[in-house]
Amino acid sequence: MVPRRGGVSLEGIAAYCDRLLRTSEILDWEGAVNGLQVGNGGRGVTRIAAAVDASLATVRLAMDAGADLLLVHHGLFWSPSHPWTGRKYELIQALVESRLAVYSSHLPLDLHPKLGNNAGLCRALGLRGGKPFFREKGSDIGLRVGVAIDRGELVARMTRVLGRAPILLPGGPMKCRRIGVVTGGAGAEVRKAVREGVDTFITGEGPHWTYALAEELGVNVLYGGHYATETFGVKSLAAHLSRRYRVPWSFIDHPTGL
Repeated sequence: MVPRRGGVSLEGIAAYCDRLLRTSEILDWEGAVNGLQVGNGGRGVTRIAAAVDASLATVRLAMDAGADLLLVHHGLFWSPSHPWTGRKYELIQALVESRLAVYSSHLPLDLHPKLGNNAGLCRALGLRGGKPFFREKGSDIGLRVGVAIDRGELVARMTRVLGRAPILLPGGPMKCRRIGVVTGGAGAEVRKAVREGVDTFITGEGPHWTYALAEELGVNVLYGGHYATETFGVKSLAAHLSRRYRVPWSFIDHPTGL
């Protein structure tokens, strides 16, 4: 495939994202590999696609959308990246032949005060004035909000915002006053959230045993879905870059149901 001429420098966009998200400052799990994961052979960026996960399916959808750059929250390297056979080969072949670049941001995008997943979910739920909380890898990756809201109303808001009813573990008070939000898969850390002073904990998913733990600790837990709670960051980042660099963007919706 002949490289597309013109467009915005991929290296310039990646460097800007690294500064904006403080990529080099924020520790993460080893497989996150935050930053530019795949180059594009000098091709300019004329269209951006955003997706929660980097996979063969989302790469193909980004190609169909005519994108030169795919922004993702969950990148390519969580599991062993070799051998290059089967579906792994198809993924690498698609990236190389289409010259589709991939930029990934995990915890740096979770915790960004304006563009992050937690900030976006809080805004959508009408929860204002969030303060950093939930220490992980040396950073406060979540937000804690002081507010008085009926538990049923909070469930209703999450249903409207996420397009699905959350799973409710009703171990806490009917009136929620100290709400903690950590998008994604923080359900196994309910005890940590309670230690940091919340009576209601919103996250994406968690294990079966947290139901009894929520009752024991006297806390409400709402599981909104790992995928559903983490669409906010990549959308916000793509929209921000679109405005800054005057390139169009689109969201690649490939829900997992989890």
